[in-house]
Amino acid sequence: MNKIAVVMGSISDWPTMQLTTQLLEQLGLDFEPKIISAHRMPQELQTFSQNAKQDGFSVIIAGAGGAAHLPGMLAANTILPVIGVPIESHALKGMDSLLSIVQMPSGVPVATTAIGKAGAKNAALLAAEILAINDEQIAQNLLDFRQKQTEEAIKSADQLK
Repeated sequence: MNKIAVVMGSISDWPTMQLTTQLLEQLGLDFEPKIISAHRMPQELQTFSQNAKQDGFSVIIAGAGGAAHLPGMLAANTILPVIGVPIESHALKGMDSLLSIVQMPSGVPVATTAIGKAGAKNAALLAAEILAINDEQIAQNLLDFRQKQTEEAIKSADQLK
């Protein structure tokens, strides 16, 4: 049971959240992308989040923009860890999304990543780290990822010569 739900409020969030799924795939993790709008699909949101653990999910990654209630509403209906990804918005460049996700009331936590692309990638890594606590293969995949990242950073310094 190491499946990760990657939930977004609308298809317009996909260009950002696709970075999450690409990294999950690279790490060899099982995931399922979903569109569930907190405002337009409240019944579906509640049903999904209340049944997520029973349906085999271990972590939920939720990307949302603007009012960004999706991660918090998912967290309110499950005890699974929820990681919020603030999607960059047009009006306030994602600050509205960030503040909506990060300012959860006591008792309903949502781990929150950076706005946009970096946050989408870090959400995948954080989910993998959570699962790696009890899965040596995922832990090894993360170590390999970090090693490759280090090697690429070292190689990039050659461009300065």
